[in-house]
Amino acid sequence: MEKQRITHPQRKEDFVTGAYSDGVIVGDLMFVSGQTPVDFATSQVVLGTIEEETRRVLNNIKAILETGGASLDNVVKVTVHLADSDDFDRFNAEYATFFTGVRPARTTVESGLKHGIKVEIDVIAKLA
Repeated sequence: MEKQRITHPQRKEDFVTGAYSDGVIVGDLMFVSGQTPVDFATSQVVLGTIEEETRRVLNNIKAILETGGASLDNVVKVTVHLADSDDFDRFNAEYATFFTGVRPARTTVESGLKHGIKVEIDVIAKLA
């Protein structure tokens, strides 16, 4: 099995966030690792409202997908981790602005996220 690593286009070489790739392509599928509200230009986590963090996370995912030759339209599965399930409605309203037409299948769970982060999202996309 051949794997191709995909990296966020603004990730600095010395910015290490864990023992994983931002994205991996295998065959005609792209797997994007859980993304948090990181500003890759500054290598910093940027905390904010659930809407702000959701927007930053989905824009990071969009950039990784585009680097691998895909788009949000190619996403077929999403997993969302919310630090507080009471944020669900506000998260969902922001999330809905990123996906139109047939939206991807999705799982949303409450998780113990660290460092005050409110949301983490990973996706699977089918390449065209």
